[in-house]
Amino acid sequence: MGRTTTFDSATMKLQERLQLTGRQARKIWALSLPYFQSEEKWRARGLLAAIIALNLGGVWLLVQYNDWYRVFYDALQEKNQAVFWQQLQRFTLIAFGLIVLAVYRFYLTQLLEVRWRTWMTTQYLQRWLAGHAFYRLELARYGQAADGTVPDNPDQRIQEDLNLFTTYTVSLTMGAFNAAVTLVSFVGILWSLSGAFAFELGGRPVEVPGFMVWMAVLYCVAGSWITHVIGKPQIGLNFQQQRLEADFRHHMVRVREYSEAIALDRGEPVERQQLDLRFSRVLANYLDLIRAQKRLIWFSSFFGQAAVIFPFVISAPRFFSGAIQLGELMQISTAFGRVQDSLAWFVDNYQQLAVWRATTDRLTSFEASLAAHRDEVNSVHSRHTQAEGALATQDLALALPDGTQLLSGLDLNMQPGERVLVQGPSGSGKSTLLRAIAGIWPYASGSVTQPADAMFIPQRPYFPDGPLRDALAYPKPASDYRDEDLRAALRDALLPQLQDSLDRPDAWSQKLSGGEQQRLAIARVLLKKPRWIFADEATSALDPAAEQTVYGKLVAQVQGAGGALLSIAHRPAVAAFHDRSWQLVPSDGGPARFSLRQAALPAKG
Repeated sequence: MGRTTTFDSATMKLQERLQLTGRQARKIWALSLPYFQSEEKWRARGLLAAIIALNLGGVWLLVQYNDWYRVFYDALQEKNQAVFWQQLQRFTLIAFGLIVLAVYRFYLTQLLEVRWRTWMTTQYLQRWLAGHAFYRLELARYGQAADGTVPDNPDQRIQEDLNLFTTYTVSLTMGAFNAAVTLVSFVGILWSLSGAFAFELGGRPVEVPGFMVWMAVLYCVAGSWITHVIGKPQIGLNFQQQRLEADFRHHMVRVREYSEAIALDRGEPVERQQLDLRFSRVLANYLDLIRAQKRLIWFSSFFGQAAVIFPFVISAPRFFSGAIQLGELMQISTAFGRVQDSLAWFVDNYQQLAVWRATTDRLTSFEASLAAHRDEVNSVHSRHTQAEGALATQDLALALPDGTQLLSGLDLNMQPGERVLVQGPSGSGKSTLLRAIAGIWPYASGSVTQPADAMFIPQRPYFPDGPLRDALAYPKPASDYRDEDLRAALRDALLPQLQDSLDRPDAWSQKLSGGEQQRLAIARVLLKKPRWIFADEATSALDPAAEQTVYGKLVAQVQGAGGALLSIAHRPAVAAFHDRSWQLVPSDGGPARFSLRQAALPAKG
């Protein structure tokens, strides 16, 4: 009974491992296949075919090399000088062929890897940036999927994991292919050379043909199983190491981005503590990984060293009995080494396989998140359209990423010529309403019709590093505008000191003060002259006089273009530039936390 239970348990474990291997192979196949079916398929398949051909050529030359061992060492044993010099010439040709194959195999392999990585990077960047996926994935990380199902650090997935995936996929699959071809090529040679092993069983003679082949198989199967048992923890540790390294790097980037705020708050000790904490996690996991690798290296080193002498020990009785000569002994040793290397490929590459699997899992989860985002975009949650004319919403409902309902049943209408101020307490959904009007908020239902010629001024405007003209014209190319128009926009936004710095490259998000950044964002609007302007706390960092001036420019812009202005602001002075308000107030019950009331405002003179 006990033996049956043990057998059943072992069978179940084997089935689980086979299923896991099958799932992993399907993941790798799903990630790899698109490139070889893409617009670059013929170039990719051609490179792959050339690499395979070079591997086959290399194995053929190794077979010739193995035969050379037999003839060369027999010539030494027999003191046959003519054959000795002839075999040296043969060695030169074989060695030169192996060198040429090694160089071009390396070159074409690297070329395939870099082309594949380039294609995958382009595809992933396109999908990550399409449909605001980059924005929605960040929202999802802190909402319903905050349990870790949404991938962290997509920058690492695209920059590092794609590089590792393409490198390991090509190198490991070609290594496995080369091992398989080598095994097929040399197992017959070893079988013919190894002879039979004879012994008596129950008084009857028993003969085992191809004894050396069976010994090589037994040696490597045992080694592979022990390697998997010892090295299995590395899979999870590698996955965790990549995540922790990315978190550590990401926090350093945030310190750089918010360097001024941290310096003003004297927050260096806290940031040092946070960075030390993250690095300690990196270090602790890395030490665990090193210990796991050390245990594996202990075994693999012993396994490799024992393999050097193992075929000589097994073949020694036949050599000393005169059954084989020195050349055949060396040929047996070489063939055994090739067969053993092929069968031990798993042992030799276990660490790389662990990294490959961890990288594949990370990319698969990222791929699943991008696919889920695509499905979410295609599903009917809210309908957003652009059209000439008015702004309108119908039965618009807004929620937070965690599912909390903010607003519901909003039927809003705003006509050209109007200036509307959105007011309400912090957290009531003012900025979220603006995001829904822009069509980027995923946690919305209902419909929105947004005027086509519109620009949004966010609370935290973005400026790319580089020349000032690029930051001002963003996201359009600066070449679309004349220098006189760029300078005029800067002057109108009260930034005359920058009008002679259009070609100066800098990190403008760090270089400019908060008020200057807001004025530069307003300068963009004045440069592009949209009909509709949506401003979210666009002047909160400006002094009253500057705020009055730039708001007057914005009102003049929409009035001259026949459009409208919608603002979010807390300052009473801003209300003077608007003729009515949408006030968000705590709800007296119902599904949402807040409701919207409309009221008239006294227009400015």
